[in-house]
Amino acid sequence: MNAPHSSSALAVDDPRFSIAGSNYPLTDEQRELVGLAEQLGRERFAPRAAQYDREATFPFENYDDMRTSGLLGLCIPKQAGGLGADLRTYSLVSATIGKYCGATALTFNMHACTTLWTGLLSEDLDMTAAEREEHRANQQLHFKRVLNGAVYAQPFSEGSAAAAGKAPFGTVASRVDGGWLINGKKIFASLADGADYFGLLCTEDRGDSRSMRDTLYIAVPRNAPGLSIVGDWDPLGMRGTVSRNLVFKDVFVAANEQLMPRGVYFQAASRWPHMFTTLSPTYMGITVAAYEFTVKYLRGEIEGMGPPVKRRMFPTKQITTAEMHIKLEQARALFLRMLDDARVDPPKDARMRALASQFTVMETAQDMCRLAIRTCGGQSMLKSLPLERMYRDARCGSLMLPWTAELCLDRLGREALYESGEQDD
Repeated sequence: MNAPHSSSALAVDDPRFSIAGSNYPLTDEQRELVGLAEQLGRERFAPRAAQYDREATFPFENYDDMRTSGLLGLCIPKQAGGLGADLRTYSLVSATIGKYCGATALTFNMHACTTLWTGLLSEDLDMTAAEREEHRANQQLHFKRVLNGAVYAQPFSEGSAAAAGKAPFGTVASRVDGGWLINGKKIFASLADGADYFGLLCTEDRGDSRSMRDTLYIAVPRNAPGLSIVGDWDPLGMRGTVSRNLVFKDVFVAANEQLMPRGVYFQAASRWPHMFTTLSPTYMGITVAAYEFTVKYLRGEIEGMGPPVKRRMFPTKQITTAEMHIKLEQARALFLRMLDDARVDPPKDARMRALASQFTVMETAQDMCRLAIRTCGGQSMLKSLPLERMYRDARCGSLMLPWTAELCLDRLGREALYESGEQDD
C-alpha cells in the first residue's frame, strides 16, 4: 500500500510547536509578547545561534534586539516603565526564545529574574515601612538602568552547598561607611562577558556567626575596582552563556546598590519557591524545538538539506515520534500547571509540583533530544543543523543550581515522607 502523500508544509504557528499549546488561556498581552519572542527567535536568534555556539561568544546582537524591542524591561512593573510581565508571562516568553537559542534564553533568565524578583515578586513580601521606602528608591535606580539598556546577571554558584540553599554563601559583604566591602568568588557566572551589573548573592559578615538569613542581594557594577573576571570558557553546551568566574577582592559597593533590603531575600526564597523555577522555561523551549525538528525532518521540511526526503512512512519513525509526543505533552502539562500554582506561600502540593516540574522539564529536554537523534539518524547530527546543539545544550539543565535534578529528588522525597516539624529519633 502506498503511503499517503501531501505536499503541504506545516504552518509556522502550529500549536503543537508552541509553548502553551492550543488550549492554555493567554491574555491578549501575553499573546503579543510571545508573538514578539517568536518573531525575534525565528528571524534573528536562530540564524545566529550556531555561531555563538561554535565560538563560545556571548549573543550581544540578540541582546541588542531585545533592547530595541523593549524585552529587557519585560519584568519591570508597568508603573516603572516596563512591560509588567509576571512569572507566567516571563516563562512563556523565555521558553519561546529557548526554542531558537538556548544560550540567549538561559542568560535572559538571569537578567529578567533580577527585575522580576525585585519587582512584582517583592510586593508579596513583608517589609517594614522603612524597608519598603528603601526598596522603592533602590528599585527606581535599577529599573531605570535596565530601561536605558543595562543588562543584569545573577551569579549563584560557588562550588559549595550555598547555592543549593544548604549553607550560607561564602562570598561575604562587610558593612563599611556608605555601603559594603565584598570578598569572595563565584563560578559559572553566566553573562560574565555581557552583564553591566552582577546581582550578587552573598552573606553579610556578622563575625563568627553566619546564617542563610544574612543573605544579601546586591548589584555589583562590572567596572567596580577589585572585581576580576577570570578563567577560560569552553564547555560542552550552553556555550554562548560565557559563564566565567568572578573574583571579588575588597570590592566597594554603595548601599543603594542593594536589590532587596537586608534579610528580605531569605524571606523570598522561603515563601516564593517558584522563583527558582525560572531556569526551566529555557529547557521547555528546547523540548518543543527537538520535537518540532523531528516532525519536520521526517516530513522532509528542513531547509538546507538539498532535495526533500520524507522518512515518515517507516513504522519505527512513527513509533519514536509518538513517544516523543507523549513526553512533550507530559512535560508541557506539568510546566503549565506549575505556572498556574505560582504564588507567595503556596501549599505543600504546589511546592512539590514545582520541584516535580523542574525535574521533569530538565530531564525530558535531554531525553527528547536523544530520541530525536535516534529517529532522525546520523545526518541530523551535522553542525549545520540545530539538533546537535540542542542535544548538548539540553545536557546542562539537570546540573543547574539552585534546583538541580538531584536536589529536586532529595527535596521531593523528604516532603513526601515528612510533615512540618517531624523528625526521626
